[in-house]
Amino acid sequence: MAAALNCTADQLSQLAQFLGSNTTNAAGAAALICDQFSVVSSKYSDATFAIDTTYLLFSAYLVFSMQLGFAMLCAGSVRAKNTMNIMLTNVLDAAAGGLFYYLFGFAFAFGTPSNGFIGRQFFGLDQIPSQNFDYSLFLYQWAFAIAAAGITSGSIAERTQFVAYLIYSSFLTGFVYPVVSHWFWSGDGWAAAAKTDGDLLFGSGVIDFAGSGVVHMVGGIAGLWGALIEGPRIGRFGNGGRTVALRGHSASLVVLGTFMLWFGWYGFNPGSFTKILSSYNSGNYYGQWSAVGRTAVTTTLAGCTAALTTLFGKRILSGHWNVTDVCNGLLGGFAAITAGCSVVEPWAAIICGFVAAVVLISCNKLAEKVKYDDPLEAAQLHGGCGAWGIIFTALFATEKYVNEVYPGKPGRPYGLFMGGGGRLLGAHVIQILVIVGWVSATMGPLFFILHKLKLLRISAEDEMAGMDLTRHGGFAYAYDDQDDSQKHTFQLRKIEPNNTTPPN
Repeated sequence: MAAALNCTADQLSQLAQFLGSNTTNAAGAAALICDQFSVVSSKYSDATFAIDTTYLLFSAYLVFSMQLGFAMLCAGSVRAKNTMNIMLTNVLDAAAGGLFYYLFGFAFAFGTPSNGFIGRQFFGLDQIPSQNFDYSLFLYQWAFAIAAAGITSGSIAERTQFVAYLIYSSFLTGFVYPVVSHWFWSGDGWAAAAKTDGDLLFGSGVIDFAGSGVVHMVGGIAGLWGALIEGPRIGRFGNGGRTVALRGHSASLVVLGTFMLWFGWYGFNPGSFTKILSSYNSGNYYGQWSAVGRTAVTTTLAGCTAALTTLFGKRILSGHWNVTDVCNGLLGGFAAITAGCSVVEPWAAIICGFVAAVVLISCNKLAEKVKYDDPLEAAQLHGGCGAWGIIFTALFATEKYVNEVYPGKPGRPYGLFMGGGGRLLGAHVIQILVIVGWVSATMGPLFFILHKLKLLRISAEDEMAGMDLTRHGGFAYAYDDQDDSQKHTFQLRKIEPNNTTPPN
């Protein structure tokens, strides 16, 4: 925001003197001129708020469009018999998440003034809008919250009861995720880089700009616990430890979902500035709008590098050019660069993407060895690559960009490899540990309780038949164009869930 164009008393007196004694009412003329400056200043302030709000709303729409990407990616990654189920859970994530984030989540995340652990203002958007918060910020942050819930749904796909989705999605978006976002993004958060009062963690705070840890690790670790407690899908691991690939039914949907997520990531990362009309040096071509553009570039380069690295890496390991693996590699690069996208140079983003692909491939190999089943590789992709992104930021964040994005704290630590010392790295290691600990302490017991109450996993009979048929009234696809009189008919019956837990 530029300085207000108002005249001081001394300036008003000087202006009256400049108008001279020949002016009928020099003081009145000077006051009129100064009043016009005030009008211009007010209009400029109005325009600034309008432009920044429009930018944030547009970014929120882009991030929300990622839900379509998640839905298509999930649908293509599961077998055809579970397509309706997984798409319904994606709709549920948005709907249930919207209500619970409105009632509790936004307040827990950004309800300031509060303490370093959890917010305590703005329940049900009370006192919104205000000088610091508008409805557009709620919409933007809600889109982030449901993205975390969508990540988790991929890990437990094809074997989870519908009621479990309702419970975990509401709990994650209404409490677990908001607390983490308060720690690292709120002005009151104990580890936030933008903390307004008190000392910063290790003098730097945690630079998790758009959420490699806050969003991706939270969703990934939650999905990890859900999948571990449920166990693998029937048939995923054969006798003697042999791995059986239960491939998704549509590579076309996977590619469509990946491109939708790619498109939405331009709201996820650049949009996290929340404002665009901010100048670093007034009257200069370089300002926050340039940082927004640079963030889009680093995001793009990391994803592209990860995709190509995965393409050739999987070719060497498996002998195939696999489009699904490439799509997951691309998304792994995006998840990794999300933390440091605004504070690293474009060339560093290439390093980020390359290592992210290696991390994803390695995590998938480890998952096979320990017989961990994640239909969308969500825990490996978002948890593993998200953790790497946090470490990457602590290594490659530049002094210039850190001070531009997080002003007001001169001498703030920056990337270890850029000459900034190891304090930022220490803060980021703590972030990884506390996210793993918090999500494990909350989501782990929740999934365990659901498991003990027989509310988590469907019966073996339902799983073999497919949830579209047994839980949703029919299949997602019509397999022929014959009229009803020509179709082979069969009687649909309701299959009551039993309490038998399928063998691992």
